[in-house]
Amino acid sequence: METKTIASRFEFRDPSGCVPTWLALAYCTLGYALGVWLLTLSSIAANAVGVLLTAHAMVIAAYFIHEFAHYTIFKNRGTNNGFGELMCWITGASYARFDDLRRKHLRHHADRADIVTFDYRKFLREGPAWVRKLVFMLEWLYIPAVELIMHGFVIALPFFSPYHKSQRLRTLTVLVIRIAMFGALAWYAPRAVVLYAIAYMMMLTVLRFVDAFQHTYEAYPILDNGQMPDVEPHDKDYEYHNTYSNLISTAHPWLNLLTLNFVYHNAHHVKAIVSWHRLPELHRELYGDQDPQVLPAWDLLRTYHRNRMPRVMDGDYGVVAEGTGPGRADAFIGAYGVSFLTAV
Repeated sequence: METKTIASRFEFRDPSGCVPTWLALAYCTLGYALGVWLLTLSSIAANAVGVLLTAHAMVIAAYFIHEFAHYTIFKNRGTNNGFGELMCWITGASYARFDDLRRKHLRHHADRADIVTFDYRKFLREGPAWVRKLVFMLEWLYIPAVELIMHGFVIALPFFSPYHKSQRLRTLTVLVIRIAMFGALAWYAPRAVVLYAIAYMMMLTVLRFVDAFQHTYEAYPILDNGQMPDVEPHDKDYEYHNTYSNLISTAHPWLNLLTLNFVYHNAHHVKAIVSWHRLPELHRELYGDQDPQVLPAWDLLRTYHRNRMPRVMDGDYGVVAEGTGPGRADAFIGAYGVSFLTAV
């Protein structure tokens, strides 16, 4: 009976995802551990591999947070939540409760809008000029300063918001544990901490690049009383035309596994319960080989570079031109600060 109970906790919602999901989970957990170990070695080559492996393991872990938030993996909610919390620890998003991240992200789907907990643009406009200048300088250097601010906000939130004060003990506990872990790492191999920071910022850059160009939704700030705002209702047609699938490759779909198929975003919004491994198939069923909402990542690199400064303060995400040819996204400014890792 006990064996049956344990087995039921790990029963897959879609049995066909059993093998690929366990392999991907093994990659992001064991790969993360191996990557961090490589950061501690004296070999430059090992360090380089370690940075890339650690960064990509965290990327996959982040997209697993998204999968567990939608309960696409296991039938048992507790098992989904448990793995979601583990992925949060790997990605450094453990200061907020996984259930809070999940609840906020699902509002994004239900409202077909971006619910903004922290208006970083207002913070930069009204804050000291030197902070704004520093953020612009770092962003010009491709350092994801806005995302670092958003993650810092998640840590600070319980200490200035009366609506989140119940999370103070958790946040302090997580903070002490993580400081102790990085302190031990610095004592054992000082260079590893610097290399880990590089890997972490690489992860943030990958996530923000993908997030920046997946929607042209309206953004709504959380109300002063901590409650969700009333959002103007939008239909599925609005959802489709304001959602984009920024595929890494259309010719070689296996490359999209580098983001756990998160880039098949239109298909995900149509059937959010479909697991990551079935999204390419669902995308083909829904849209075939031609879909105007597909924006190849290579085309988006140009606008990501050109608009990296306007994107910091511009609340208008921009527009995507009609048609399917190259250059459609040149006026697509995109968004910063909309990561599901900071949705609390």
